Amino acid sequence: MIFRLRKKGLLIDIQVRLPAKSLVRFLCTCKSWSDMISSPSFVSTHLNRNVAKHEHVYLLCLRHPNVRRQVDRDDPYVKKEFQWSLFSNETFEECSKLSHPLGSTEHYGIYGSSNGLVCISDVILNFDSPIHIWNPSVRKFRTPPMSTHINIKFAYVALQFGFHPGVNDYKTLRMMRTNKGAVGVEVYSLRTDSWKMIEAIPPWLKCTWQHHRGTFFNGVAYHIIQKGPILSIMSFDSGSEGFEEFIAPDAICSQWGLCIDVYKEQICLLLKFYSCEDEGMRKIDVWVLQEKRWKQSCPIIFPSDYNYRTIGTTIDTKFLMLRTDYDKGIANLHMCDYEFKQVLETGIKLAVMKYGDIEFSFSISYIESLVLFNNY
Repeated sequence: MIFRLRKKGLLIDIQVRLPAKSLVRFLCTCKSWSDMISSPSFVSTHLNRNVAKHEHVYLLCLRHPNVRRQVDRDDPYVKKEFQWSLFSNETFEECSKLSHPLGSTEHYGIYGSSNGLVCISDVILNFDSPIHIWNPSVRKFRTPPMSTHINIKFAYVALQFGFHPGVNDYKTLRMMRTNKGAVGVEVYSLRTDSWKMIEAIPPWLKCTWQHHRGTFFNGVAYHIIQKGPILSIMSFDSGSEGFEEFIAPDAICSQWGLCIDVYKEQICLLLKFYSCEDEGMRKIDVWVLQEKRWKQSCPIIFPSDYNYRTIGTTIDTKFLMLRTDYDKGIANLHMCDYEFKQVLETGIKLAVMKYGDIEFSFSISYIESLVLFNNY
């Protein structure tokens, strides 16, 4: 019996090191392997190891299959091809191409990634845009039902997705506003496969606002919102269903070049400045939220002939930065090591999607998992 337990423990120790694609193939080996790999305990052990050791981590990017194309970027009749791909987080080589889980050829955007799951929906969100919770590693997805709480059409829609460790559930937050200022907030639970409308909305949120960017951390969604001349960060705990507001630092007076994300388990704001105290240089200012107050950290400084903007952070706490070539409709992805003040060119060319005055470039950190394989 002891020998069998040790043998099983050794087998688990070997298999949790493998990528999800290999583990899915092993399901056909025998029933005992299939039961073990698809068990909740193995799924959790495999995920926790990947997170702790930063293994099987990728960059999930939207790119053009042919980056050398030359087209008129202002011609609405030019058909542009887009491709979602996974790139190595270390070598930046393309590892695999992804297709929409339903086989759709329409463009889609990613509104959050957590534990190997990504939330996808329309690039331009409507109140009735279909939402899919998708695990590309095991090619499984869940489509939430249409909400039964919405009886009016909303003009502005924001979407966030992530994991809440306190309630052990994946949540999708949808914020909506009409042109007349009516606000609706609802939350989807993956565990119950249902939507819940939030009734207790604070008065400070019931005003005309425009959503700009958001992130999700430890079950709390953070959104940059603009109320007249004031930039503010709204937080919503998807477990306790409580709201908080954090006024942006005085130095932040515009949403242009502003990014919010998580750095070393702290919410941070990054703002691109065109000027810098050092001659011939530009900078990106950095603030972190500590004890409900914004604390300014050392800026990121780079030569003025480089026009960077930040779009997020990676699992191994590096900043993702872009240098955009508008003539080709692509953005060159760079990775910044904030601690060592180094900016590395990845060679990855991101696509730039343009809808009127709105531009989208997508690159997020993605970690493999078996979550959703056994339907949760």
